[in-house]
Amino acid sequence: MSTAVFSPFRVHTDAELASAHTLLGCLVREVAGPDGQMILNDGYLEIHLAHISVHLRARTARVSTVAMHRFEGPVELFSDGTWAVIGLEELAALTTDELTARTGVPNPEFSGQVRASRDSLADILQWRPLEPARDAGPSAAEFLDSEQALIEGHPRHPSPKWRSGDLAQWRRFSPETRTAFRLRWLAVPDSFVLEHAEEGSFDEHAMTQELLAGNAVPAGHRAVPVHPWQFELLSADPETGPVIAQALAEGVIVDLGEIGLPFHPTASVRTLYQPETDVFLKTSLNVRLTNCLRKNAAYELSGAVALTGLLADTLDVVRAASPGFDLLLEPAARSVQLPGHLGTDEQRLAVLEGFGTIVRSGLRSAAGGSSRVHLLGSLVASPDPAGTPTRLADLAPDGSCTARSDWARDWWERYVGLLVPSVLRLWGGHGIVLEPHLQNVLAVLGPDGLPRTVLARDLEGTKLIESRHVDTLAALPEEVARGAAYDEERGWNRIAYCLFVNNLAEVAGALADLVLEDPGFEDALWARLGDVIERVSEELGRPARLRALLAGVPLPAKTNMLIRWQRAADRHAGYVPFPNPFGTALPEEAR
Repeated sequence: MSTAVFSPFRVHTDAELASAHTLLGCLVREVAGPDGQMILNDGYLEIHLAHISVHLRARTARVSTVAMHRFEGPVELFSDGTWAVIGLEELAALTTDELTARTGVPNPEFSGQVRASRDSLADILQWRPLEPARDAGPSAAEFLDSEQALIEGHPRHPSPKWRSGDLAQWRRFSPETRTAFRLRWLAVPDSFVLEHAEEGSFDEHAMTQELLAGNAVPAGHRAVPVHPWQFELLSADPETGPVIAQALAEGVIVDLGEIGLPFHPTASVRTLYQPETDVFLKTSLNVRLTNCLRKNAAYELSGAVALTGLLADTLDVVRAASPGFDLLLEPAARSVQLPGHLGTDEQRLAVLEGFGTIVRSGLRSAAGGSSRVHLLGSLVASPDPAGTPTRLADLAPDGSCTARSDWARDWWERYVGLLVPSVLRLWGGHGIVLEPHLQNVLAVLGPDGLPRTVLARDLEGTKLIESRHVDTLAALPEEVARGAAYDEERGWNRIAYCLFVNNLAEVAGALADLVLEDPGFEDALWARLGDVIERVSEELGRPARLRALLAGVPLPAKTNMLIRWQRAADRHAGYVPFPNPFGTALPEEAR
């Protein structure tokens, strides 16, 4: 393919600057902000790395109420009485020194991961084509364009594009390269198939016959879809490869090859969408993205289906109270369960999890037939691959500041009104914790570009509050129950972070970018959100955590940088205080 068809990014400059701004934002959120070591001064944000006595600054394109400032230009270091420009590698080295001094624990991998993330971003910018590899048709084109446009990744992670695996393979399978590909299909005797399904079979939910597009499955066998890269990875792995080879030789697995209808990778990489059949498959993929290995654990295969059944009646109640909100469920899962003579218990489990696939509900019914479905993460990402500030800016009307301001305010009110009451009702009224971060929420837009429906997704992050679901959790297998349960504090922290910090704070910032002439616009958005929370709080009987939130108690912000520094699993991440935009530190009546 000629390089002329690829997007005209300033590859290395753009990747370097974006990575530096992201890392600086992590320092602001997790280090300088909580420590009170930053100040706005003459168009710059200055931060002090107190443990190594270093001063940094960057020019602000927009100042944020909640310290999520928009930066422009390079990061600078104060040295010998003057400010000097530094690059990403020096910023990463200074961050390494600060975190080592702060925690007392070194991490020799950290700077390398930051550099690797930048290099991966540069590779994406270099190889991203102007047009998708495959026409998805008018009903899905806008959605897939949105899913495949999350170029820079998580906006508050120190190495958002750090990935294990070969860059050439990433170009083949990455959503950012706008690709599509066929799955590797296996035929497995009925007795060696592990299946979970709610109200029907896996084949009914996955529309297996349509996906295979006329390719036959031997009698007495069931078809198991596998990500093609995953099949290559497991077949080459010294632990699983010999077991898979023996299973193929004995006919326990029949390799049908890469056949059937093509799938498009979505933003999560391993969740794939087939637009003609409206089928999502959440596959396993043994590569590491940011903090996590992206595979379906055995308890997640059964847990997703169990939660789908448990949530059905509650969702009906919430949908009735909140028209325009829905949750995409996961009604079926399938994998290969090898016979006992093939490999060890550990090897058989690795194959089961490695070949495990979960079916997620499609879009057409939930989106009401609309073709205008957008991933929130891509809507608010800056810069947009089209060259404009964000995709929200692309949607906004041309014209006066007043017209843009009115549209942005309407967008916020529609979006907040659809999302926030539903998430809080599920939490406060039913003890169900969603994970509505930017990559887990879709907005269905009307002809005016305003949200008319909001869809949440990914049951992996959906949990039950233990104290509210004692009997339900007791009836589940122990490992499934353990994976599906949160205590009260963990549940609130996850809701508060995902909803307010990860999602709404980024959306508010992107909308404020449209109205730079009004420096108080972001404050006005938060005030309107506060009114919504107040109303829902009253409806729920004023729960203690919402009372505290409205009184000004800081929100919890997940420590994406510090958990990466600790080299621990994402589920062990802690929280730092995040500026509360709703209330005051002390209510007026108590002063």
